[in-house]
Amino acid sequence: MQPYLQLASLRLANTIPLSRKLYTSTTNLLVTSEAMAAMAYIALCAAALGVSVALLRWAYRWSHPKSKGRLPPGSMGIPLLGETMQFFAPNPTCDVSPFVKERVKRYGSIFKTSIVGRQVVVSADPDMNYFVFQQEGKLFESWYPDTFTEIFGRDNVGSLHGFMYKYLKTLVLRLYGQENLKAVLVAETDAACRRSLDAWAAQPSVELKEGLSTMIFDLTAKKLIGYDPAKSSDSLRKNFVSFIRGLISFPVNIPGTAYHQCMEGRKNAMKVLRSMMKERMADPERRCEDFFDHVIQELRREKPLLTETIALDLMFVLLFASFETTALALTLGVKLLTENPKVVDALREEHDAIARNRKDPDAPVTWAEYRSMTFTNQVIMEMVRLANIVPGIFRKALQDVEIKGYTIPAGWGIMVCPPAVHLNPDIYEDPLAFNPWRWQDKPEITGGTKHFMAFGGGLRFCVGTDFSRVLMATFIHSLVTKYSWRTVKGGNIVRTPGLGFPDGFHIQLVPRN
Repeated sequence: MQPYLQLASLRLANTIPLSRKLYTSTTNLLVTSEAMAAMAYIALCAAALGVSVALLRWAYRWSHPKSKGRLPPGSMGIPLLGETMQFFAPNPTCDVSPFVKERVKRYGSIFKTSIVGRQVVVSADPDMNYFVFQQEGKLFESWYPDTFTEIFGRDNVGSLHGFMYKYLKTLVLRLYGQENLKAVLVAETDAACRRSLDAWAAQPSVELKEGLSTMIFDLTAKKLIGYDPAKSSDSLRKNFVSFIRGLISFPVNIPGTAYHQCMEGRKNAMKVLRSMMKERMADPERRCEDFFDHVIQELRREKPLLTETIALDLMFVLLFASFETTALALTLGVKLLTENPKVVDALREEHDAIARNRKDPDAPVTWAEYRSMTFTNQVIMEMVRLANIVPGIFRKALQDVEIKGYTIPAGWGIMVCPPAVHLNPDIYEDPLAFNPWRWQDKPEITGGTKHFMAFGGGLRFCVGTDFSRVLMATFIHSLVTKYSWRTVKGGNIVRTPGLGFPDGFHIQLVPRN
């Protein structure tokens, strides 16, 4: 028994010091772990504080951008997003958008903002607008936000400068210049308008924007690329419709969004144009039958100025610009005529007189007749003033520019705002009223002015202006001389910020006696 007690005593003696060592070791480990956790917590807090300070400094620099002079007043909005959401907010009126109107009231006619991630100075000031247009290529150059460039192509005509832009402008004037208008286009636009109106009159009603878009697209696409929808398996216009629906929309390229639909429409339209180019380039014996053939000839030169990418982007922009803007302006114009019968009476008086003076009352409109349409020209001016198809014209400062007591830093964008000028009560009395007589006895406008820029201004005054006016005039001639009409449904407008007719504008045409 004794040995067992001794053995037990020995074990107990040896066990007690071991437990103390284990306890001490465990305690030290816990203290070390707690210290490490505390240090990690402190490091995490320090990192979070550092990130917070960096974010605050970044946000401050965003809202207070650096400048060597005095920046215009305004807000840069939320970092990265800026005031993009407010810029694209719908406006269901012909008036200046709330985005511009509220900021002009708060800051004045020149203010700073941020749209789609870019710092921009917005100008509703006529003198500054005119200065910006006149200094193109010196202090400013044509520029559009990156999202617009993605839509129209990196090498679209609006993004080109200097000699290349002038070269392309000269090329386009072969089609839309006055010589070709006199020789060919007046008669062709008149014939297209007559055909369309006759077809619409045989229907219970027509959605005018859709009808006009189809009519003008078929006419211009034939002149530009020899396109015949009856013979083509690809619905080119359908792709452009998809493109247009998301043209001026919030730039999120996710399936289901309008912007994604826009980009898909562009991709499909470019696929059709690229196929046409490949086919024509492979046929050196092909005769020049349309504008695209002239472009192909330029590409075949020994040292061509054009590249295939520039040529394709040019054709894409021309197809879009040739029909959509004019169709929108004419749709709004007919809506305004419907609401103002006195204007229709005055138009009928002018156009009935033109028809009576012909040997054949049904003869097509001539250039001389078009030039004699004085009141019609006043109506067209008033239509495009109120339509404000282009909500903003963008330029970029090439260097720091001092103007009106403010500094526009180099690299900043400038958005000239035509609606703010066209609807300014200090310039146009009762600006929202449709009053063609306000243009009476005023000289013809052949370029952008301080108070009128519906077709742009400066070096980039729209090359298709004369064509648009001819098309609108010939359409009005056939409409008022041969038909009466009434609204069936629709006619509501929305600007996001571009003009649209969310529920269409349906009219019924009735032949006049």
